[in-house]
Amino acid sequence: MKVLVIGPGGREHAIVRALSADPYVNEVHCAPGNAGIAQDVTTHAIDAQDPAAVVALAQELDSDLVVVGPEAPLAAGVADALIAAQIPVFGPTQAAAQLEASKAFAKNVMAAAEVPTAMAHVAATREEAANALDDFGAPYVVKDDGLAAGKGVVVTSDREEALEHADACFAAGGTVVIEEFLDGPEVSLFVICDGKHAVPLSPAQDFKRIFDNDEGPNTGGMGAYSPLEWLPENFVDEVMDRVAYPTLREMEKRGTPFTGVLYCGLAITKRGIRVIEFNARFGDPETQAVLARLKTPLGGVLLAAATGRLDDAEQLTWSAQTAVDVVIAAENYPDTPVKGAVISGLDAANAIDGVHVMHAGTSADADGNIIVSGGRVLAVVGLGDGLAAARAAAYAGVAEISWDGAQSRTDIALKAERGEIVIANDSK
Repeated sequence: MKVLVIGPGGREHAIVRALSADPYVNEVHCAPGNAGIAQDVTTHAIDAQDPAAVVALAQELDSDLVVVGPEAPLAAGVADALIAAQIPVFGPTQAAAQLEASKAFAKNVMAAAEVPTAMAHVAATREEAANALDDFGAPYVVKDDGLAAGKGVVVTSDREEALEHADACFAAGGTVVIEEFLDGPEVSLFVICDGKHAVPLSPAQDFKRIFDNDEGPNTGGMGAYSPLEWLPENFVDEVMDRVAYPTLREMEKRGTPFTGVLYCGLAITKRGIRVIEFNARFGDPETQAVLARLKTPLGGVLLAAATGRLDDAEQLTWSAQTAVDVVIAAENYPDTPVKGAVISGLDAANAIDGVHVMHAGTSADADGNIIVSGGRVLAVVGLGDGLAAARAAAYAGVAEISWDGAQSRTDIALKAERGEIVIANDSK
């Protein structure tokens, strides 16, 4: 079958790579893609948030399936337009994508479905925000209610900093969700959904802060790894029973069935599993690690979800190896990234056994050089027998790549490798 992937980033490169390895997929296209994706498949320079442009391209290519990667096209109604044109699409409708596009909407759904999550208040004014902060106490958690590409959250013990973030959201015309702080390790679980049925992928953990030891501002994610050997044996089953299926049933009851990836961002607290947030698509950079281990052909699974036949899909199988990916970001990320530098060492990194490089913020200049064109530029994925080997492979790849101002963390998955991740004894 022919598959069109929508999006420009590392997540989309990982999806393209997995689809290209699927023996049942004979053609993969991507729009708009990036320099790395363009080396693998044909790319098309369209506006991914323009529903009409996406439909026109899918029809021109005679696509059997369209996979929408990022959140913004989903919130813009790209999936709705494809459905109206009778083109199978993996990704939720605009109404269903509100699970990510509005944190207040997601909280409402979770309350109705009795999904365990952090207590929260929605605030539209500085006074309301101040009262909510005082209700919960420090550490303060303030989230932009709308889409923020993973960077709309401030977690701080500084009340004034929390209020300043709320003020910035209000000034932009938005509201904020202020939550209780959730202790305990965090887990990302992607759940493939067809509106009624659901299939979990392998859990992953990502690293949001820009600097080692989880210091500095939040980013879209600086690395990830999978699987998580420290998780309780029944963890995924519990998430499916208490989070994924209740959410799917509630969305169906509201007349907005959810098709695509329900990204469950979770904390394992002293009081048990709690949902931090939902996203309506594959997470980045977790996707790069998770899909690196998937042995089942991806195209058939995504098509089954898009056409409501997920219960008939092939059971997922996974490599026994561990995957670690390390993001290399541009100078000054996550503020205003410095762009234009020529990247060296990509071929050398890709030549290392067990290593492959996923492109995100890259483009090609007039001379054919790969250059920095975004904040998170690359994710170097290492596969190995266990965390130590996977980390060693990933960081060997990172060591080969350079440009002026490149930055990456040195401690992705290090605590897990050392056995330092602790789950409270009374968690459920």
